[in-house]
Amino acid sequence: MEQVKGVVKHIVLAKFKEGVAEEEIEKHIKEYASLCNHIKHMKSFEWGTDVSIENLHQGLTHIFETTFETLEDRSAYVAHPAHVKFGTAFSSVLEKIIAIDYVPKPEK
Repeated sequence: MEQVKGVVKHIVLAKFKEGVAEEEIEKHIKEYASLCNHIKHMKSFEWGTDVSIENLHQGLTHIFETTFETLEDRSAYVAHPAHVKFGTAFSSVLEKIIAIDYVPKPEK
């Protein structure tokens, strides 16, 4: 694996299970956002829902983005007890999830 330097973006794409109430979805999103208060490695958190007109979302409806200063910070976040606890509850209401990390590259 190549040496990773710079900011790391952690992207999660999710589809909630059929029948999960909107209030429950909102509760999970608030809990996800509140991880910033418990995990110092999280530098920012944003989320939104798919608004694309291309219809390429494959059923994924929610997008979550967390920024970390280093790959080590991302690793500490993944292993943090607050994240582990949240992840267990969050994944129980999801039908599909994709997670990917990347380091933004400057345009050449």
